[in-house]
Amino acid sequence: MAALSRISPCLWFDAEAEDAAQYYVGIFPHSRITQVSHYTEAGHDIHGQPAGRVMVVAFELDGQPFTALNGGPLFHFSEAISFQVMCEDQQEVDYYWDKLGAGGDPAARQCGWLKDRFGLSWQIVPRVLPQLMANPDQASRTMEAMLGMKKLDVAALEKAAAGG
Repeated sequence: MAALSRISPCLWFDAEAEDAAQYYVGIFPHSRITQVSHYTEAGHDIHGQPAGRVMVVAFELDGQPFTALNGGPLFHFSEAISFQVMCEDQQEVDYYWDKLGAGGDPAARQCGWLKDRFGLSWQIVPRVLPQLMANPDQASRTMEAMLGMKKLDVAALEKAAAGG
């Protein structure tokens, strides 16, 4: 069993916590649902959820712990928070872009960002991008190329960085 992490994201869903956790676990390697708990009658006057409904799903994505909470319709995801998926190559970029973007908002895709079908924002980033952006001689060309992309194209970014 993995050691408990001090910091773990908690994702607030209306009623889709278990569906979302199963969806994400099916995409990322070395992932699993670790615990599911349900609402009881206790606190019903506060939370308003029926006894037996899934309350919290604890899960790991590639070893990173997450919590998904069915808290009702009060709060929604925004682009102010996103998760970066660092990819080794174009094949990984394509995989995560396609899997996480399936059923998401196609209008919310720019510069490697997408929204999944639950409204959660993800950044699908080739590992080489931060290196290209850190090089003062390449940063402007890389940025200009990136701003014209939806899904990031590793070869096109490297070509732009090289001045091509």
